[in-house]
Amino acid sequence: MAETLTQSTTNGASTPHVNAILEDYRIACLSREASLLGRKEVLTGKAKFGIFGDGKEVAQLAMAKQFKNGDFRSGYYRDQTFMLAIGQLNIKEYFSALYAHTDVSKDPSSGGRQMGGHYATRNLNDDGTWKDLMSQKNSSSDISPTAGQMPRLLGLAQASKVYKKNPLLSEGFEKFTKGGNEVAFGTIGDASTSEGLFWETMNASSVLKVPMCMSVWDDGYGISVPKKFQTTKGSISKALAGFDPMPGENGVKIYK
Repeated sequence: MAETLTQSTTNGASTPHVNAILEDYRIACLSREASLLGRKEVLTGKAKFGIFGDGKEVAQLAMAKQFKNGDFRSGYYRDQTFMLAIGQLNIKEYFSALYAHTDVSKDPSSGGRQMGGHYATRNLNDDGTWKDLMSQKNSSSDISPTAGQMPRLLGLAQASKVYKKNPLLSEGFEKFTKGGNEVAFGTIGDASTSEGLFWETMNASSVLKVPMCMSVWDDGYGISVPKKFQTTKGSISKALAGFDPMPGENGVKIYK
């Protein structure tokens, strides 16, 4: 991902540097064209199955700018722009996964073993030793069942809290934590918020007070039906409103 460069205006405010804006635009266009081409490849029989992330480019670019080295993603199959933006996916790897290329050097997420759109970063070096996870941006391996990413997201967030609270883990774990300051980032489509795993995770994250950032991509449709037929009030933000904390309370801050 390009650095978030800024320049000062005459009144002292900071604005994004033109190079950063152009780089974001390049990534968004690249991701959108990859979605369009990938869909053609599937519909013409050149690839077996594909699922794509067009329409989410701008939101995922914004999320990527907050994602730091050491943070972890637990997301789902429409996160291609995010993975491109954090530098953990390139377009050749994207299409290698679409064609289920079995060479792990071509598809480092899974070597063709996962469905397309299932992303991951590698935790181990070629010799089996641990990578320094604090010097890279990390993603757990995606899982196909809808909302299956949620319990894993909670576990990653809770790990940061455990590292922060347990003094016995302050030394010898430098490849896995920076004092428990890592944040777990999750993504999900609005249809899958109807799954019990989503609600269990949101409730537990509030009770446990863990460092977790959850993004719900609102498509208006849940696979085949409008969201009003499967989401209370037709809005997951409204349905979650009770989680929004009052002063002195546990809760999950809701942004819409």
